[in-house]
Amino acid sequence: MKGVIYLEDGTVFYGTGFGKEGSEIGEIVFNTSMTGYQEILTDPSYAGQIVNMTYPLIGNYGVNDFVNQSKCVYAKGFVVKNIDKNPSNYTSKIDIDKMLKNMGVVGVFGVDTRSITKKIRSYGTMKCIIANGNFEVEELKNMMEASLIVDDYVKTVSTKEIVHIAGSGHKVAIMDFGMKNDIIENLKARNCDITIFPYDTDYKKVLNINPDGIFLSNGPGDPKSIPEAIENVKNLIGKRPMFGICLGHQIIALAVGGNTYKLKYGHRGGNHGIYDIERDKAYITAQNHGYAVEEESVLKKDMLITHKNLNDDTVEGMKHKKLPLFSVQFHPEGAPGPTDTTYLFDKFIKLMDEEANVSVKSEKHLENVF
Repeated sequence: MKGVIYLEDGTVFYGTGFGKEGSEIGEIVFNTSMTGYQEILTDPSYAGQIVNMTYPLIGNYGVNDFVNQSKCVYAKGFVVKNIDKNPSNYTSKIDIDKMLKNMGVVGVFGVDTRSITKKIRSYGTMKCIIANGNFEVEELKNMMEASLIVDDYVKTVSTKEIVHIAGSGHKVAIMDFGMKNDIIENLKARNCDITIFPYDTDYKKVLNINPDGIFLSNGPGDPKSIPEAIENVKNLIGKRPMFGICLGHQIIALAVGGNTYKLKYGHRGGNHGIYDIERDKAYITAQNHGYAVEEESVLKKDMLITHKNLNDDTVEGMKHKKLPLFSVQFHPEGAPGPTDTTYLFDKFIKLMDEEANVSVKSEKHLENVF
């Protein structure tokens, strides 16, 4: 079946279609990961996007049933140089073509993904149509001109109801903006008692469970598209220790009165270098975002920069000068990518421990007074 990639500027790439037949419109982005295509496809942060993989061979180890980061694929399409329909790995259940068919995702292979990546790097991310079937260029052009992309992705990917996962440790309230499963696994590994809330849950309902800490998850799109979440986070800051990742990091910046901005082509892949200022150490991290925190805007709001990007010097982490509040732009849980920065989950646990000790000391002091 014919595969076509039609970019907003009129550029056309021809290849072979796979996955679902049909067409989809989204924002085309590129990912530099060499492995982890299954985790990338099931990451809710890719909602509304057409993912162009820079690594030339995709599907060689197949698809299994245990690394998915969500229940479905939220990406609009998948573009690769070559696919392997005969995977070789003992965990493989199906091939990448069947996965995309099952998930209803349009794919195109056999195109010059390097050329697509260079165009995105030169001109920035842009609207794109990916088509698998008998579509003419003029037809795709008309579809592009008639299309309107609305950034309501967080509303789509967030949990629709409150979910509780029992644990024997700290009680953690998660604001779900499009969370990956491996974040939950990292908190479970630290025995946390987890309650997951929809993205727009009123802050009073979150505090009603009396959590020891509040976690803000990753998610898709522009953080400014969910002002209700920003307002709720504003009311939660300082009430409990708070840790934000990716979109959660950007929401914290907006909640304290800072600003965010759209990057030219974003950071997506499992090989992004960052510098941890406090540890004086560099790490390779997994990233997936199209927006960043404006440094000067948060410095004016009692925030300290803790991590910087080694490629473009953008803000990769911050903490409050006085309050138990910190966040990072990258993904310490990897999935796919390095897990060298999972120490940040331990930092969150330590912060909750310290706050719990302060509360105990305060109670004992009141007992002595009265």
